[in-house]
Amino acid sequence: MSLNAMSAAERRSVASLATLYAFRMLGLFMLLPVLSLYASEYDHSTPVLVGLALGIYGLGQAALQVPLGMLSDRIGRKPVIIAGLILFAAGGVVAASADNIVTVIIGRLLQGTGAIASTLTALLADLTREQHRTKAMATIGLSIGVSFAVAMVLGPLVASEVGVSGLFLSTSILAVIGVFITLWLVPTPSTASVNGDSQSLRGLLVRCLQDRNLMRLNIGIFSLHAMLMAIFVIVPSLLEEQGLVANDHWKMYLPVMVLAFIAMVPLIIYAEKYNGMKTTFLSAIAALVLTLFASAWLAQEFWYLILMIALFFTAFNLLEASLPSLVSKTVCPGGKGTAMGVYSTFQFFGAFCGGAIGGGLLGRWGVSVLFVGAAVLGGIWLIVAWGMAVPPKSENMILRWNFGDWDAVNLRDEMLSLPGAVDITILESERLAYFRAGPDFNPATLPDGIQLSS
Repeated sequence: MSLNAMSAAERRSVASLATLYAFRMLGLFMLLPVLSLYASEYDHSTPVLVGLALGIYGLGQAALQVPLGMLSDRIGRKPVIIAGLILFAAGGVVAASADNIVTVIIGRLLQGTGAIASTLTALLADLTREQHRTKAMATIGLSIGVSFAVAMVLGPLVASEVGVSGLFLSTSILAVIGVFITLWLVPTPSTASVNGDSQSLRGLLVRCLQDRNLMRLNIGIFSLHAMLMAIFVIVPSLLEEQGLVANDHWKMYLPVMVLAFIAMVPLIIYAEKYNGMKTTFLSAIAALVLTLFASAWLAQEFWYLILMIALFFTAFNLLEASLPSLVSKTVCPGGKGTAMGVYSTFQFFGAFCGGAIGGGLLGRWGVSVLFVGAAVLGGIWLIVAWGMAVPPKSENMILRWNFGDWDAVNLRDEMLSLPGAVDITILESERLAYFRAGPDFNPATLPDGIQLSS
């Protein structure tokens, strides 16, 4: 097997996690086109409380991404993921039983406490080598994009048949399916890093917050999702003004998302294979800025609007895949979960701010100022990202051993004691490990019985 190709274990890991993401996000996205339409039917409903019911999920997510990501660095990824899915399911049951808007808000907040995005991303990083991580993140991004398009169709259809209570129960059922996917399909890694266990949780958090390169990436994901939420305050209305009724919006979103993903693939290949990550990354941000500025004057034209959405999502998908990949490569050993927790907090807070500020700009100054405001935010991000340092390449190796020669604990301790070792992820049931080392590592120091996989 070529080291430039994903291993069978990596392909299985990416496929199972993409499936898990898809089921979880489908349950979340199905509520988006429906909840605000049905919320007025609840007792004590007011516009303010309806808005709170929509947004409080993100508040719960932003508040708990860091502590749960840090916890996953200590007790493992799967326990955190399973607990988060159970909380999400419980929140759906609470909201389904509601006859007043306050109970809906409580259910949505409980759903938000299932904040597993950082842990899922950290698990994906554990289970893939860094040269394949952007491709893995892109696959996850595609699964989320497809879930979004499918949810735009299924949400109204399910709600029309069983009501919003039945839709909430559907989200709980999808979360329970996610638990079984986690238990039976997602591989269970044994991951360790040099000095990782000796670092306190607080020390890891401080180290992540003080790292300038990590903070550039955190500001990036905040900006990216703020821009996304801001423009989607108005894009659906613009499509309707152009004669595309709401029930047909999915017919535009689905092909555009697929085309954007296809267009992104050669850019990722260039970035990974030819060391063009910084150039590609900065170019994608610049493309967002130019597209949004032009939209301030041209978004009223139907075909430009479609072109704008396609260009936006091409750049968005590339950056959405690249940012967590860069975080996982930049973070200190043993801190992936903590770093992904900080990153996810910035992501959800960016989405909250983008929606709130975008709505304010639209209501006060109109469509053009909304697009200009989003473009200005992108310009600020471009300035911040200009000084980014691409993480140095490290050596990534696949290790194998004969049955009975090593167990996970002994292998971990032995490998991490070698000069140049950085971290190791062990899939003991498959007698396979992903070992990352610095440029000073000498393969000749491998212990007896451990072979490099070709």
